[in-house]
Amino acid sequence: MKRGVTTMQDRPRSTEILAPDDAGIARAAALLRAGELVAMPTETVYGLAGDARNPDAVARIFKAKGRPAHNPLIVHLGELEAAQALAELPQAALRLSARFWPGPLTLVVPLRAGHGLAPAVTAGLPSVALRLPAHPVARALLAAFGGPVAAPSANPSGRISPTRPAHVLAGLDGRIAGLLDGGACDVGLESTILGFRGGRAVLLRAGGISREALEEVLGTSVPEDHGTKITAPGQLASHYAPRAPLRLNVRMPHPGEVWIGFGPGCDAAELTLSARGDLIEAAARLFAVLHAADRLDRPIAVAPVPDTGLGAAINDRLRRAAAPRPA
Repeated sequence: MKRGVTTMQDRPRSTEILAPDDAGIARAAALLRAGELVAMPTETVYGLAGDARNPDAVARIFKAKGRPAHNPLIVHLGELEAAQALAELPQAALRLSARFWPGPLTLVVPLRAGHGLAPAVTAGLPSVALRLPAHPVARALLAAFGGPVAAPSANPSGRISPTRPAHVLAGLDGRIAGLLDGGACDVGLESTILGFRGGRAVLLRAGGISREALEEVLGTSVPEDHGTKITAPGQLASHYAPRAPLRLNVRMPHPGEVWIGFGPGCDAAELTLSARGDLIEAAARLFAVLHAADRLDRPIAVAPVPDTGLGAAINDRLRRAAAPRPA
């Protein structure tokens, strides 16, 4: 429940669980129009949706999550034309959008004048992160709402991302107005985020689309951005973290640790990302398995995961989950 009552809309209340049908989507859209927050399913993780043009709604997103104000938000849209109305997409961005939108790809592109987004969405940057989600419930909500939606992951800032409705409620029940129950997310990893330097794509965050797939479309390499400034969501060093301490690349756990296995040879593991070593399955299960391990209230150890394809994104999330926590 929330602390610090300030306005009628900010008072603690139960979160409405909404069915993913016409009535539930209409109710969710009405809540968004009223400046409220609604958790919506996407193919990646559940997003915490608020009207991206409404400064009060955007402020509620930061408050509900406890999110640092310097960490920008991803704006979710239904159509490419809506993205082009907000920002200027270079040719490389248009090529990628033609192949991967709707889908788990976020593009960080220069804002247009008169874009109408609340200033906090971009954290004062001259660019904006845009995505067209593929999940049918998210797309139906965006169509019913008829505007841009800011939607970071629907969890307390820095904690494990939610891929099931129960994960959302565990962190945000009573802090948000509604939850559209779309079941488990298919991809299970957040979107890949790309920025552009001189029109050339650079990788800002590994995610649900592999670098190899991006390079195949562009016909050129996609270098990783190693800048120290935060220019897009998901770049905090410590993120996606369980409450328990976490060790990586563990082939033999310490006594008392919850061992999360991957692939053959991990028969003794208490939990597994994929017993057959399938990176797609491991990506889809990653956050659900971390949630399950964290509930056991013991230190966590994770077996090695190959750093290729979707494994790069899995390892990115695991490294951030294992990073030292901010004081």
